[in-house]
Amino acid sequence: MIPSPRCLAPGFLKRSLDEFKRVSTIAVKLEGLTTPGRPFPLVFFDKPESLSDCKPMSDKDIGGFSTIHFDHHPATSKEPAHSRFHGEISTKLPVDRPQIQRTGYAAWRTLDRPFTIFGRSLWDIDPFEYLAVQFKSDGRKYFINVQTESIVPTDIHQHRLYAKSPGEWETVLIKWSEFVRTNHGQVVEPQREMLTQKVRTIGIGLIDRQPGPYDLSISRMWATNAYDADDILKEALRTSKGPLEGARTAEPKKPPKKEEAEKILI
Repeated sequence: MIPSPRCLAPGFLKRSLDEFKRVSTIAVKLEGLTTPGRPFPLVFFDKPESLSDCKPMSDKDIGGFSTIHFDHHPATSKEPAHSRFHGEISTKLPVDRPQIQRTGYAAWRTLDRPFTIFGRSLWDIDPFEYLAVQFKSDGRKYFINVQTESIVPTDIHQHRLYAKSPGEWETVLIKWSEFVRTNHGQVVEPQREMLTQKVRTIGIGLIDRQPGPYDLSISRMWATNAYDADDILKEALRTSKGPLEGARTAEPKKPPKKEEAEKILI
């Protein structure tokens, strides 16, 4: 048997082993029968090399004139480690490409999840109710974009990233069920629930087509149920000056007790 190039790719065996450990842990601890109390990390910009897991994009890719910079900033006494997504939005159209009728956007997203021996190592955030984001915004109209392994590859689920305190660090909680299905920036019908068991990428974009500078800093993004066990949420709130959006709208359910989980298993 001759292994395919994909199987010989660097890191393939390690990713496969990590995925096996992850699935085995879920099975042994019966995590599928209980609501997770611990958070599920998605994007952490704690190190400069974390930027290599992301892909910056702008209308410059099709001949536009918007600029994009995506750089890392280490932690200080006043700020957590983070990436800074900034530049200038331009709605100017390329003269030599008449087929381009719309410019004025910039975005970044995580790279497609790599393959393992079990297939693509997609994120399964189905057991979690919220997406948590720690960020500092200039107040512009940013959107969080989530791409899943759906039937329509160009479908993107979006949610507005509302800033309550522009210019200050804040942490928000967004329900996964409140994301809206879009295609090429337009809301499409019928609306379908996000395939939260198979998330491919997550990122943030600016698509308001308003010329001028933009500046958004992101420290981390993670899935959570907002329980007391979420140490990441506690730490993020300690370093945030803005209010916590979403947590006050609903009282989170407590994870089932051990004896309740055993009854479910029986």
